[in-house]
Amino acid sequence: MLSGTYSTTKMRGDGQVVMVPFTSYAVEVVPAFLLDNGKYWVCNTHDGGKYVTFDPNAEAKNVTDSDTVTNGNTRHLIRMMKCWQGYCAVPMKSFHLELLTTEFLARWEHAGKTTVYYDWMVRDFFKFLVGRANGWVFVPGTMEGLSLGDAWKSKAESAQGRAEKACSNESDQMPYSAGEEWQKIFGTYIPTG
Repeated sequence: MLSGTYSTTKMRGDGQVVMVPFTSYAVEVVPAFLLDNGKYWVCNTHDGGKYVTFDPNAEAKNVTDSDTVTNGNTRHLIRMMKCWQGYCAVPMKSFHLELLTTEFLARWEHAGKTTVYYDWMVRDFFKFLVGRANGWVFVPGTMEGLSLGDAWKSKAESAQGRAEKACSNESDQMPYSAGEEWQKIFGTYIPTG
């Protein structure tokens, strides 16, 4: 059906997605088959091909439940980490960051507090993240284990050091210096003062 509509576009399978490249962007299409239990089967072309079960409702509920318990901090931290991921070219999957964020906030003592704690939240998340190198995360709904690897670890260590320095600068009443450190993590749209 896609090939008929986009007959001049070179589509290809890549794992669980069909890549549909256009001139300025690419679309990833995931063909899925609804199962009787409300989960889905998705084709995976790697390693000779197989079907993988996934549960998008459980994945969404994981974030929503965490966000409710943390006073909205889950989605904010996810957005911040995706900003870091993009700005610093971090080779980690966004889905892994989402799972790690909910795992971290489930344990963090200030998880439901106001935005006043965001500097500590970011600092402490990076410390947590560095400690998860070569670990695993488990997908809600299916409990499929996903390896985190460590290709991103040096970037997380660098961000952790910068976040620690920014928090220290804030404590020392040096907001401009703190802002400079935050910009090294998240980009220049973060104010320096």
